[in-house]
Amino acid sequence: MALSDSLRLVVVTPEKPVINQVVRGVQFPLADGMMGVLPGRAPLIGRLGFDELVLLEDAGESRYFIDGGFVQIADNVVTILTGSCRPLASLKRSEAEAALSVANARKATSDAEIEARQRDQDRARRMLALASA
Repeated sequence: MALSDSLRLVVVTPEKPVINQVVRGVQFPLADGMMGVLPGRAPLIGRLGFDELVLLEDAGESRYFIDGGFVQIADNVVTILTGSCRPLASLKRSEAEAALSVANARKATSDAEIEARQRDQDRARRMLALASA
């Protein structure tokens, strides 16, 4: 794969760098919807949502769950800073169900608490959907 036909993907969590590899393309969740990137993409900075990260590789696809953060694209390098990045295969249905139960049970009285509870419910529901897939 020629460098002009590829992207460097770097994914970093607070604990450690998780991914640093050359890919043909990548799809990731922005806060307002999914975005796909191929080589030659114009620079971009964006806020990430929580959903599936898909790496398009010569051998096929690799899929991960990412939990918010930020993305920067510059010079065929996609850098993702996220709170968590896990292979989809590691998502457990029981774990997602437990997270949803905790979010549903949380009392919320202020607007900020209601928004945080809704975000946690949405994250758990998405994890549940991906764990079931």
